[in-house]
Amino acid sequence: MEVILLDGYTLTREQIEKIAKGYAHVSLAPGALDRVRKSRARIEKRLSEGQAIYGVNTGFGKLSDVQIAEQDNELLQLNLLRSDAVGVGTPLETSIVRTMMALRANALAKGYSGIREETLQLLVELINKNVHPIVPSQGSVGASGDLAPLAHIALVLVGEGKVEYQGEVISGQQALARAGLTAVRLQAKEGLALINGTQAMTGIGIITINEAERLGYAADMAACLTMEALKGIISAFDVDLLAVRPHAEIAAVGDRIRKWLEGSKRITTQGEVRMQDAYSLRCVPQVHGASWQCFNYVEQRLQTETNATTDNPVVLENGEVLSGGHFHGQPIALAMDFLKVGVAEWANISERRTERLVNPQLSGLSPFLATNPGLECGLMVVQYVAASLVSENKVLAHPSSVDSIPTSGNQEDHVSMGTTAARQARQIVHNSARVLAIELIAASQAIFLEKADHQLAPTTRKFLEIVRSFCPPLEGDKAIGEETEALAHYLLNSNDILSIE
Repeated sequence: MEVILLDGYTLTREQIEKIAKGYAHVSLAPGALDRVRKSRARIEKRLSEGQAIYGVNTGFGKLSDVQIAEQDNELLQLNLLRSDAVGVGTPLETSIVRTMMALRANALAKGYSGIREETLQLLVELINKNVHPIVPSQGSVGASGDLAPLAHIALVLVGEGKVEYQGEVISGQQALARAGLTAVRLQAKEGLALINGTQAMTGIGIITINEAERLGYAADMAACLTMEALKGIISAFDVDLLAVRPHAEIAAVGDRIRKWLEGSKRITTQGEVRMQDAYSLRCVPQVHGASWQCFNYVEQRLQTETNATTDNPVVLENGEVLSGGHFHGQPIALAMDFLKVGVAEWANISERRTERLVNPQLSGLSPFLATNPGLECGLMVVQYVAASLVSENKVLAHPSSVDSIPTSGNQEDHVSMGTTAARQARQIVHNSARVLAIELIAASQAIFLEKADHQLAPTTRKFLEIVRSFCPPLEGDKAIGEETEALAHYLLNSNDILSIE
């Protein structure tokens, strides 16, 4: 199995996906181990000098002015994990938990957190031996780190908490024993180092951005098939026309659609059938392209955060231990709110294209793409489903980052709500996958009714076969909810669309 080195500087979202899906093990890079040892030595030196350090020999948050006796430093860290592991709600899925563990290990590997080598190594072994802490999805305000979610992971290192191991939910102590691992006894600062970071929102964000990338290509492909179903006008995608509004993403969408539609006998030119198409066809480069701009921004922010120190206090190389605000999730909160809007627009315009396919007044095709309209409803209510999903997206797209509720006795008086934004973004991505699946099924049905398979471009015909492998053409009314869900799952998880020619 591939081994990915964690050095705190070079981890990518592609590597994270391999770790998340269990396709790769992780190991600490030699240089990282050296930095971790030096960082730990700096903490111990400061403690030996009697220096007061936040969260090391003081209380936390509003209690930061409370001095902790040296003999209680170990209990302080254990109490931190126990008091913070209070998340609620449906547990995060395993892929996200694995991503969180990998991200936290990578951040600690930078050598600014003062953790001991053996504690960090145990976190790495949890990943490699598939010991997956149960992490409730709700409870983080996205500042002071993702405290509650990360505490549920950290508790397992000390033999507490709950774990999914080999298909069974058991205690942390049982899981460590079965995996041949030994719990650690946390020393000064280690509990804080394990939970003071943005790895829940970033982990959800990375899984979401990977799914969103595939979804963006699927949106462009859906537009192509709908263009062929409705004899869309390719002139609006002319390379010279698009070049006069020089957004790179507009050009990229136009290039992709022209390439995928090359050889099609179903597309038309300006004035051949009609002078202009409706916006949901004509403006695909501009609308899809703007969402790709959003995607690119969010990808950059997540890549930076993947290899960032988000701890507090930070152990600097000059030996100083300084408190700051690197745990604050605002950079990711704003990014995930932006992604929510961008992906929701892929779904919004897709639903409008579906309406053009099923509405006979707009399409000139059989009403609701039924084979026997009247006796059959065809895809009438399938469009209702798409409308429901895009409406839900509009509610979810309200920015979480504009909200803030003070915590810790008003010491933490501005928080990001970044983890909420990330969870909402992923729900929007999944809703949008279903909307695009509906458009693809509707376009497939329209092409079937028009007996036009042989007129499609080679590339779109190839993808049409994929769509029909999930939902064959309808020759009568049929419940296709499961087919829609299966196709949506494919769009979110398959890399076929990234390399289709």
